[in-house]
Amino acid sequence: MPDDEDRSAVEQARRVKLARLRAAGIDAFPVGFRRTHTLAELRRGWDAQLGQGEESGDVVRAAGRIVLRRDMGRLAFWTLRHDGHELQVMLAVGALGADQFEVVGDLDAGDWVGVQGPVIKTKRGELSVKATEVYLLGKSLRPLPDKWKGLTDVEVRSRQRELDLAVNPAAMRAMRVRSQVVRSLRESMLAREFLEVETPILNPVPGGALARPFVTHHNALDTDLYLRVASELYLKRLLAGGVDRVFELGRMFRNEGIDSTHNTEFTMLESNSAFQDYRDMMELARGVIQEAADAAGVGRRLSYRGHEIDLDGGWSELTLLDAVREAIGQPDLAYDWPLNRVRELCDKHEVATEPGWGTGKLILELYEKHAEHRLTGPTFVTDYPVEVSPLAHPHRDDPFVTERFELIIGGREYANCFSELTDPDEQRARFEEQALAKAGGDEEAMVVDEAYLRALELGLPPNAGLGIGVDRLVMLLADLSSIREALLFPQLRPEEM
Repeated sequence: MPDDEDRSAVEQARRVKLARLRAAGIDAFPVGFRRTHTLAELRRGWDAQLGQGEESGDVVRAAGRIVLRRDMGRLAFWTLRHDGHELQVMLAVGALGADQFEVVGDLDAGDWVGVQGPVIKTKRGELSVKATEVYLLGKSLRPLPDKWKGLTDVEVRSRQRELDLAVNPAAMRAMRVRSQVVRSLRESMLAREFLEVETPILNPVPGGALARPFVTHHNALDTDLYLRVASELYLKRLLAGGVDRVFELGRMFRNEGIDSTHNTEFTMLESNSAFQDYRDMMELARGVIQEAADAAGVGRRLSYRGHEIDLDGGWSELTLLDAVREAIGQPDLAYDWPLNRVRELCDKHEVATEPGWGTGKLILELYEKHAEHRLTGPTFVTDYPVEVSPLAHPHRDDPFVTERFELIIGGREYANCFSELTDPDEQRARFEEQALAKAGGDEEAMVVDEAYLRALELGLPPNAGLGIGVDRLVMLLADLSSIREALLFPQLRPEEM
C-alpha cells in the first residue's frame, strides 16, 4: 500500500479529476448499467472461437473495475476485473473519437467502467473488447495497492475485505470455496432426509457446549440473554417432540480468544438423528466432508499446509487414551490411576493444571498439548472422559468414558459427536456438577437448563449428534493458514479511523 503521504497526494489528484469530469457533465456515480454479457460469459463465448488478430463483429456491453491500464499515446489498454474474471479492453482514438478518448484519460485504476464494442482477439492472442463507447460507473477516490507488491498486510486484508477481493484472486477463490462448501453441506443433509430448522440465537441460558458466552440484556423483558454457544439442546428438544432427523447451519458465538483457528463468531453444522449412535455419525461426517471436497472442486486428495491429506482412503480410529499413551510414551496410563500420579505426569510433560480438575480433564489436557497435533490423516479420536463430556452417553463397555469422538485432520479438530445422554436424572446430576464448577470460577462450565431437562423427562429417543466446524472445513479445502481468511469479515480489535 502507498504510505500516507503518497496516498493523500493520489487521492487529491483523483478528486481533481472528479471535479473535471463533473464540469464536463459526466455523472461519476450513475444508476445502473445494462450489460449484454458478464466477463465470464465473454470468456466462455468467444475465447475459443477467435484466432489471433480476428474480429467477431459481435457488439457487446460489459462492465468491471479497471485493475491495470497501459497508455501508449493514441492507444490504451485496460484490464477489467469482476467476480473473479478478467478481460482486456482496447481503447483507440479512431474507435472512440478524440473527445471521448480525452475523457478516458481521466479514468484511473480502481474505477468501475462499462464498455461497448466488438469482441476481438489481438495479434498477441488476448481476448478483448474494442471500445466504441466508455461509461464511467463509479469513480474510485482511493488508489489500489501497487500492482507489483500487491496487498499482503494480513491486518489490512482482514479489515478491508472489499479491497482484498478487488486485488487478490486467492481471496475471491476462498470466498467461492466457502459458498460451495456451505451449499454442499446443506444439500448433503437434505439428501439424507434431515429437516433443516432454525433455533434461537438469543438463549435464556447458555448451553450445548463448554464455552464462555456473550451476555446481553433484553430491556422489555428485563432479563439477561445469551448469544448461543451451540444449538444442540434445542435440536434434541425437537427429537423429543417426535422429529426424526434435524440439522441447522448457523452462527455460534463464544466469548473466547481469537487465534489462527478460533473466531468469536463462527459457523457450525449441527445435527441430531434419532435411533443412531456415534458410530453412525462417523459415516455421516465422512460422507458430507467428502462431498464438500467434491463440490469445492479440490478433490479428495489434497495438500494442506504441507501435509498430504487423503479424504478418500481409510479414516483412522483410536481412543483418546491410546493417543496420549503413544504421544508421551506411557503405555500403562489409565483413568483409574490416582489423581496425584496423573498430576505428576502433567507436571513432567509441562502441562498446566488447575486444582479442581479430575483425572479425565488432566488426560484431556495431555492429549491436547502432546497428541492432537500429531494426527495428520483423517482420524476419529474416540471415548472421551465423562468429566469433559457432560451431554454424552456413558460408554457401553467402559464407565470412565463416553461414546464420543472428535474428527482430527492435519492436527486440528473438524467435528465433534456423541451418542446423546437421554437419562434425565443423570443429565441433571451432570448439569449440577457443571453448575458447581461455574460457581467455583469455571466460566466455560454449563448451568442447569430446566427447559431441556423437562424435555428429557417427556422422553427422548436414543440419538446421536454431530457438529462440524464450517470455517475450519473451508480452511482445509482452500488450504488457508488462518480462520481469518475463511471468514469474509473476521472479528478484530476496534480500528482507529
